[in-house]
Amino acid sequence: TIYRHTGKAYILGITGAPGTGKSTFISTFIKNYVELEKKIGVICIDPTSPLTGGALLGDRIRMKQHFSLNNVFIRSMANRGQLGGLARATEDVIKILDAYGCDIIIIETVGVGQSEVDIFKSAQTVVVLLVPGLGDDIQAIKSGIMEITDIFVVNKMDLPGSDKKMAEIMQMLEFRKTYKYDSQIMGQKYAKIEQWTPEITKVNSRTGENFDKLIELINKHKIFMEQSGVISNYLENRITNETLQILKHKLTEKVEKLLKTDTNIEQYINQAMQKSLDPYSMANLIIKRLGLKE
Repeated sequence: TIYRHTGKAYILGITGAPGTGKSTFISTFIKNYVELEKKIGVICIDPTSPLTGGALLGDRIRMKQHFSLNNVFIRSMANRGQLGGLARATEDVIKILDAYGCDIIIIETVGVGQSEVDIFKSAQTVVVLLVPGLGDDIQAIKSGIMEITDIFVVNKMDLPGSDKKMAEIMQMLEFRKTYKYDSQIMGQKYAKIEQWTPEITKVNSRTGENFDKLIELINKHKIFMEQSGVISNYLENRITNETLQILKHKLTEKVEKLLKTDTNIEQYINQAMQKSLDPYSMANLIIKRLGLKE
């Protein structure tokens, strides 16, 4: 199976609010890694309309200069209403690109607000993009982004306020006592593991300025993961999370099929409408219909 041939690629997650320039950033990132003679896979997640179910899948338009390169593969995916910034099939595509022989796999999240936290379950290194003047520092605090970030990058460094933005992030980090690999966040397996304090840098995606510094920081974090033992915990958590997601999907499919085919369900709904049955009790009855224990 494909799974036997996975585990060699390094997975890099890129997230950030709309307007931070994620697609242009990734395009410049690809250019730098191509120069290092690396094989690169890129997964761009686009939001799906909750009304029509459609998705534009337009992120890769900004990366069209890389389409003809043999060592670059770009795949756009719709999130299909999945929360957390990724699509349900993201892990499957990661495995295919990994088995294909990609040295690095870049995942660009949906980037539609304050729920972009699932990326840390898939990526070894999480990069969060910020830009001057967007107020996304407050959003980062609200959404838990601070807890999942390995490297903060202030993009569009040529704009006024880039140094101020870096200072704001530094100040927020000084107030924090726990980071991504703290046992309070990740569990007791991380109790004896050295802490990683998030790094901060700034770049200009249009000119490529300072990308060499960013690549150094990513390599620094990769070495930390390997030497501290975090990498083995990461792999264990990733397998567990993926298995849970598969189980949730399969159980949801079974429940949806039951709702459409079991004649008792309509009776339960009528009882609920008459207030003689509450939704929790109804759910327990459905669990029994599936042959499962509560």
